[in-house]
Amino acid sequence: MPDLKPSANHSPAWVVQTWLSFLLSVGGLTLGIFYLPVEPWVKAYMGMGTAFAVGSTISLSKTLRDIHEAKQLTARIDEAKVEKLLADHHPLR
Repeated sequence: MPDLKPSANHSPAWVVQTWLSFLLSVGGLTLGIFYLPVEPWVKAYMGMGTAFAVGSTISLSKTLRDIHEAKQLTARIDEAKVEKLLADHHPLR
């Protein structure tokens, strides 16, 4: 039986690139907010907004990934049921 599990292996270079991209973008935004020539409450508001935006983005990406994986699992289960049904009712057997 063929392996129905999809391969999701990422290369180490891709993992490093994604982490560096994330850290540089959040770090640059944090430094930009820190050095803004505005009152501290404005900096705090922007920092809080940034923290919530990053957190909700991570939650959204995990949720979308989980939905996608659940659909793949459901499709594999349905495919296995159809294969079993066809095998049980094969006309030449």
